[in-house]
Amino acid sequence: MKRMHIHIVADDLEASTAFYTALFGQGPTVSKPDYAKWRIDNPRVNLAVSATGSKSAGIEHVGIEVDTDEERAEIETRLRSSEVKMVDEADAHCCYAHSQKHWTADPQNVVWEIFQTEAAIEVYGDETGPEMATATCCG
Repeated sequence: MKRMHIHIVADDLEASTAFYTALFGQGPTVSKPDYAKWRIDNPRVNLAVSATGSKSAGIEHVGIEVDTDEERAEIETRLRSSEVKMVDEADAHCCYAHSQKHWTADPQNVVWEIFQTEAAIEVYGDETGPEMATATCCG
């Protein structure tokens, strides 16, 4: 099953955490000093808010979280067959998660992440990653 992903950079993480907790009616599923994430089923969304990032406050990137290799491959195949430029990021360590990712951008340069999370990790991320991902959490 797929889940919409949105990552927002916040000027005030505490205020944003309070707002989204009220909006969704539940606290974050991941809460760190610089990051909060709600992974909820109604509405089916993965919303991350962080106090880090290379952009000013606002939407960092959007994405689609998948549960299986097959779902990730299906989206990758569709995009590549449409000749959309993509950057692969295998074994990514970003946003307190180990994931398999593909990055792309729409015609307005909105960055999209297609990813499958494999495990939680104890650090926000590393300083590496593909060039296209520099506008995202780990860039």
